[in-house]
Amino acid sequence: MANDQIQLIVFDMAGTTVQDNNEVHQCFMQAADRTKLTADPAKVTHMMGWSKKLVFQTLWAEQLGSDHAEYAAKVEESFTQFKQILENHYRTQPVQPTEGCLDLFAWLRSRHIKIALTTGFYREVTNIILDRLGWNQGLNSDYIGSEHTLIQASITPSEIYNNEGRPAPFMIQKAMYRLGLTDSKVVINIGDTPSDLESGFNANCLLSYGVTHGTHTKAQLEQYPNDGLFENLHKFRERLVDLTT
Repeated sequence: MANDQIQLIVFDMAGTTVQDNNEVHQCFMQAADRTKLTADPAKVTHMMGWSKKLVFQTLWAEQLGSDHAEYAAKVEESFTQFKQILENHYRTQPVQPTEGCLDLFAWLRSRHIKIALTTGFYREVTNIILDRLGWNQGLNSDYIGSEHTLIQASITPSEIYNNEGRPAPFMIQKAMYRLGLTDSKVVINIGDTPSDLESGFNANCLLSYGVTHGTHTKAQLEQYPNDGLFENLHKFRERLVDLTT
C-alpha cells in the first residue's frame, strides 16, 4: 500500500486513547442508581461508545416507554446526574493516555498522517479530558488543529445534528470534512466498542479496527465485523507500519 493512501486515523477516546478502567461504566451505574433507573450492567457495556444521552433515552424507554408522561424528565434527570458524576471524575482523578498512544501519535505526525479523536462524550467533558492531557493545545474554536498540533481534530456528538453519535458515520465524516478529505478510503478507524467498529464500516472507511484494552475483551469484540483486533496501540502501530511500507 502506498504511503499516501492513509491520510487520517480516527481514534475513539475513553478506552482507546485515554485509559478507562471501567470508570465510565461506573459513572453510568451511579447515575442510574441515584435516579432509580434499572440498568443491566451488561446492557450498559454493550452501549458504551454511544452518545451518552442516547443510553439513558434507551434505558428509560425500556423502563417507562418513550410515550410516558415522565419519560423526557427522567432522561434529563439521569443524564444530568451522569454529567455531574463524570465531569467530577475527570476533573479530580488521574487522566492518562493508553499504552502506546503517544508513541503512535508521534509516529503518525512523522508520516504526515492526520489524527482525529471522536467520542461518545459530549463536548464539555471532552474538553476537560483534552485539557487535562494537554491535547487541546493549538486547536481552534472548531476544535481543529494543524500539522503542528498533537491532534488535528476533536469531534463529539455535540457538533452533530440531533447529537447523533455512533454507530452513525457522522463524526468520522465531519472530521474528514473539517480536514479537507473527501475519500473515505484514505481513512482508518479504531475504537474499543462494537459501535466504534460499526461507525467505521458505516463511514466506508478503508479499515475499521478494534483494541481490546478498553471496555470490551477480544472475545466480545470478535463477535462483530472488524478488520483486526489489537491488544494495545503498539500492536496497532505495527500493523500501520506494514500498511504504509
